[in-house]
Amino acid sequence: MEINYNEEDRYYLAKKKVENIKGFYSNLTAFIGVNIILIIINLWTSPQYLWFFWPLLWWGFGVVFHGLKVFEVFPVLGKDWEERKIKELMEKEKENKNKWK
Repeated sequence: MEINYNEEDRYYLAKKKVENIKGFYSNLTAFIGVNIILIIINLWTSPQYLWFFWPLLWWGFGVVFHGLKVFEVFPVLGKDWEERKIKELMEKEKENKNKWK
């Protein structure tokens, strides 16, 4: 079951993907900038206790998963998987509905 998109639908999907990529790059830029500032503050105020790696680590996990989702590295996170799953559930529902008729 392949979906045939018209030109307007393809444009909308491409625009949505570009917005998602742009959002990822904004998140990545903020991550780098804020963590550089946190490292400087940490080393300036209390170099004996390095705490900067905690926000770096946890926010870093978030950035990595955001990137994996945006660039569709794992199929489970992508749109294709969602569409296949929706179709599968619709077919099951259709079969169950016809089962009792």
